[in-house]
Parts: sequence; C-alpha cells; structure tokens
Amino acid sequence: MIYFDTSYIAKCYLNEPHAERVRELARDASGLASAHLGRLEFWSVLNRHVRERRLTAAQAARIRSLLAEDEDRGVWTWFPLSPRLLADACSALERLPATMFVRAGDALHLACARDQGFKEIYSHDSHILECAAHFGIEGRDVIGPSM
Repeated sequence: MIYFDTSYIAKCYLNEPHAERVRELARDASGLASAHLGRLEFWSVLNRHVRERRLTAAQAARIRSLLAEDEDRGVWTWFPLSPRLLADACSALERLPATMFVRAGDALHLACARDQGFKEIYSHDSHILECAAHFGIEGRDVIGPSM
C-alpha cells in the first residue's frame, strides 16, 4: 500500500499533465491510502474545476462516483484525523526550521503517513516533498519537479 496526498489522488481521476505516470504507480500498488483530509481536498479540487469550467457538474459527479466505486472495491484506505494526530502534526510544525514553508493540510498528510507507518509519501507538492524528511519519511514524486 502506498500513501498519496491530494495532488496524486487528483491525478488518479482527472486528465491532468503526467496523470498517466501516477495511474501506472497506482495500478502497480497493492492499495492506495491517504488521510480523510485527502478525500475532502479532492472534493474541493473537483469544485474548483467546475467553477473554472474545466469540468461540468455532471462530470464532477461522475468522478465522485468513480471514487466511490473504487472505495467499495477496497482500492482506498482513508485514515482518520484524530486529536492525537493533530497534536502530532502541531509538534512536528514546532520543530521545523523557521524557513520551512508547510501548510496545515500538508502537515496533516505528513503526520498521518508517518503515524500509519509509511516510509514514503507520494506527492507533486513541492512543500510536502521538501519537508517530508523533517517528519521522518521520504517524499517521492514520479512526475518530476513542480512547474
């Protein structure tokens, strides 16, 4: 099983640049995992695509259905965001160098991946990739540098 942040979850379902590389990685994995936050963030991505007219509402609904089908088939494991996990993410943020930029959601993904025993997190988010080592895990990107 491998851990995806939202940037990779989106590439599993949207025809974004380099999505095929992520889909290939996903197909070869024994399963996909993320924090429940990733599911919520993905819904937000779909809403943004509809707002920006890159998807119709019907297309977004179909993509949500595809994700639900994958959930029913056991493709996705969603990890809860417990008070302990939130406290762990806060503690990790306290220890980061002052020059390190990390958003709250990024810290939650990193803390969740670490908490669940993952050694790697797959992301195309440069901030997650840069600070993953501070959470004791490796940031991986099969796409390459963010553009």
